[in-house]
Amino acid sequence: MSPRRTSAAPPSSSISKPPSTSRFDQPQNYKPFVSRCIVQGGVGIGSLREVNIKSGLPATTSFERLEHLDDQEHILSIKIVGGDHRLKNYSSIVTAHPETIDGRPGTLVIESFVVDVPDGNTKDETCYFVEALIKCNLKSLADISERLAVQDHTEPIDG
Repeated sequence: MSPRRTSAAPPSSSISKPPSTSRFDQPQNYKPFVSRCIVQGGVGIGSLREVNIKSGLPATTSFERLEHLDDQEHILSIKIVGGDHRLKNYSSIVTAHPETIDGRPGTLVIESFVVDVPDGNTKDETCYFVEALIKCNLKSLADISERLAVQDHTEPIDG
């Protein structure tokens, strides 16, 4: 199963504007459990980032590599390559798809993932944990994108 989230914001709000999923260097903009991110070198395929995780989760750091980024097709893929957590061989692909919601342009964002099941856990426990994190991230992305879309459509009133 791939967690999905529908947003009333158009794909341009979810992908190409902050807090864009395509901002490999700023996941903290829409991932509430990320406190900071440091990219080593420039941002491009193969780039590495060190992600600091807020307290409350069973980890403090994750090292992640950018596998694929396509702003035109709205695709982002990362692979976790290290860290002090149990998500071994984790990789994910995030895609955004235009969708009509109540007659207005919106976005369906899907994150698919694969991960090894750690010793001492079941497949169901591992999937439940990862899906809960993804759903939280996608809800945050939708909320922020919708706020940005409303701001973009609000004209200032000159007094």
